Amino acid sequence: MSDLPPCRSCGGEDLRAFLSLGTTPLADALLTPARLASLDTDPEPTFPLDVAFCPQCSLVQITEEVPPQQLFVDNYLYFSSFSPMLLAHSKAHVDGLVASRGLGPDHLAVELASNDGYLLKHFLPHGVRVLGVDPAPDQAAAAREVGVPTVEEFFGVDVARRLRAEHGAADVIIANNVMAHVPQLNDFVGGIAELLADDGLATVENPWVSDLIEHGEFDTVYHEHYYYYSCTAVDALVRRHGMYLNDVEYFPELHGGTLRWHIGKVEAVTDRARRMLADEHARGVDSYPYYADFAERVEQTRSELLELLRGLKAEGASIAAYGAAAKGSTMVNYVGLGTDVLDFVVDRNTHKQGTFMPGVHLPVRGVEALLETQPDYCLILAWNFTDEIVEQQAEYTARGGRFIRPVPRPVVLA
Repeated sequence: MSDLPPCRSCGGEDLRAFLSLGTTPLADALLTPARLASLDTDPEPTFPLDVAFCPQCSLVQITEEVPPQQLFVDNYLYFSSFSPMLLAHSKAHVDGLVASRGLGPDHLAVELASNDGYLLKHFLPHGVRVLGVDPAPDQAAAAREVGVPTVEEFFGVDVARRLRAEHGAADVIIANNVMAHVPQLNDFVGGIAELLADDGLATVENPWVSDLIEHGEFDTVYHEHYYYYSCTAVDALVRRHGMYLNDVEYFPELHGGTLRWHIGKVEAVTDRARRMLADEHARGVDSYPYYADFAERVEQTRSELLELLRGLKAEGASIAAYGAAAKGSTMVNYVGLGTDVLDFVVDRNTHKQGTFMPGVHLPVRGVEALLETQPDYCLILAWNFTDEIVEQQAEYTARGGRFIRPVPRPVVLA
């Protein structure tokens, strides 16, 4: 028996911890100037950030549970539409679904965690009925502005039953980068089973735990991410709710390695899905030894990055960072990159500009600050968009600026 909480998926009581990133603030809890000024009397809340493996169902998960309201309503400033790469990926997904499923005005497409309507809006030219579900008020309002009706709630079985009664069964349900964010996992997946038509398709995207482990992507661990999925864990999870993992797509360049699981109520498992499950078993993804040395490798990356950045500072170099994202917060807080190492962080998201990073309190500025101040180096915290960022900031590098990518091992880009 473990002294850790039970697995949120299968209820197994033998979780095995393999990584601790210490006690950190909430990754998306950017501070306003007023909030920064109040810290002497009202300090930032911090929470343990430890990761464990469930040997019963193979799900990797954090052990601490922060209330979702605190994570995704009070502190959430992520807007999907600020990433051209993500928009292109989403449009291609929609176009593929419309073509392969023959979707039109008689069909309903629902997205869970629909954010600012970045994806569902692409169904509108095809006449497909759409419905977004997202608890974050600012993002829901932005979605409605682009013509995407949005229910401002956390999704689960009860909400699914009500939506089905009001709108009918969903022919397509899309859940991108949200199944990692729900503490009540079985309620969420049970809601998908409740809302999905008998012949419908649910597609779920999340980063692949194998990429996290094998590429040292420790900064994708934060309190908003309760889970880190393998196909093995997803297969066990959806079968518990009368559904089947029928197909798997892999996008190695998206968010450091993303899988798209095709889930339905009729079992029709493709050879591709079988190969993925067999590959995970061969790698050992379904056993603890696969994860056992991860903490040691993470500490090595931390040491190398600190050595590189402190060495550059000692030579008189100026260093900024790119990306006030959640993964950036984990990176700067775990590694210990404060104002003594980095001058500021830039981000394209106008909602984040003028704030300060949690914990280390680095100021967040607009991307134009790179050209205005021309720091010698820029650490890419949002390294999952490295190619996009380098392309956008060609003028910065043309003037002699150098980018640094921190994982899988710190490197100064040519």
